Amino acid sequence: MAQKAIREADGKRMIARLLKEYTNGTYAIDEKFVTVGPETDLKKLPSKYPWLTKEKLVVKPDQLIKRRGKSKLLLLNADWKEAEKWIKERMSKPVTVGAVTGILDHFIVEPFVPHNENDEYYLAILSQREGDQILFHHQGGINVGDIDAKAVRMTIPIGTYPTAAEIQKTLLGNIPKERQELIAGFIEGMFKFYADLNYTYLEINPFVVVKNRIVPLDLAAKLDDTAEFVSGKKWGGIQFPSPFGRMLTKEEAYIKELDSKTGASLKLTVLNPEGRVWTMVAGGGASVIYADTITDLGFMNEMANYGEYSGDPNEEFTYLYAITILDLMTRKKNPKGKFLLIGGGIANFTDVANTFKGIVRALKEYKEKLKENKVKIYVRRGGPNYKEGLRVMRELGEQLGVPIEVYGPETHMTKIVSMALQGGK
Repeated sequence: MAQKAIREADGKRMIARLLKEYTNGTYAIDEKFVTVGPETDLKKLPSKYPWLTKEKLVVKPDQLIKRRGKSKLLLLNADWKEAEKWIKERMSKPVTVGAVTGILDHFIVEPFVPHNENDEYYLAILSQREGDQILFHHQGGINVGDIDAKAVRMTIPIGTYPTAAEIQKTLLGNIPKERQELIAGFIEGMFKFYADLNYTYLEINPFVVVKNRIVPLDLAAKLDDTAEFVSGKKWGGIQFPSPFGRMLTKEEAYIKELDSKTGASLKLTVLNPEGRVWTMVAGGGASVIYADTITDLGFMNEMANYGEYSGDPNEEFTYLYAITILDLMTRKKNPKGKFLLIGGGIANFTDVANTFKGIVRALKEYKEKLKENKVKIYVRRGGPNYKEGLRVMRELGEQLGVPIEVYGPETHMTKIVSMALQGGK
């Protein structure tokens, strides 16, 4: 499971579109959310969304930033002219939140909902190994404080759904009786929504009760992106944004574009372009294990990249992925030399020899630069046609004059990490 955060506007749009489906039409959320990005023409928005000039508004960045109110990144009870001016003053400007500095380039605009503090409630649903957990607190909002210590909890075993009556009895003892049934039904529907759409985390802080109606004011959420083939249509074609303060490098953006063009998976994050330890790992789970092993051996600061190629990418896509990593790796020399770990577990359906063809092409192309950078290559792989793949890799080392050590499934998956890095400092 890969948890990926989504924009607040995307989460709210999903709730507005789908909550009726999970509550037998009982609960409805207005779909009044406007996303403003770098390409948005602010002058044209009021004609497309007439309510912008008829209601008081709330404006805030929509870039996975926590505690926006406390960071003064929140405009409340404003008219459209004030909102437009506020966005223009902040669009494409750097801002520091905590220890992170980033560029503001996405905002959400929505109606302002007048209410009292005692109308605010906290709700979160999160996935855990033993099941899902619902957290509720009768006092939500900006000053909710240590929710882990305050929240009432309800654990939901895998494959089951809580009823409104169970939720009311377990979670809602501290709220007025006249609101308990309304809120219990809302939480029941939100849990069904959460489970069916493959969320892994959903926090609404606060949602408010106004005139016997529930309105989510602030939302943070994560989806299991490996479930896109199941829930993607209901998600509505959303894009997963990068964390605030981190812009994709040219190479990361290129691999992301390649990934969008194949049914396989190609991922790349550049951690330290001057690092000595580079990886080309097959499989998302394997990539995590390799990264942990490198860190455990004391080479965290030398770990140059993180990523994966998996899902049986063809030769061309594997070549393009490999060539990108080799280009990054050989741009700046290190007198101590560098390590390239071409690793992975034992594949179920990926043709190892076929994917290695792309890597072999890239290594041949970078023969001289690999020598100049004193690169040592360690290979460990298993799966369909792995013997042929390893044979080709072994012969390649002799042809290139580059040290390549090759191991199959008889060797522990991460053993090549310690082989490479032992004494490497």
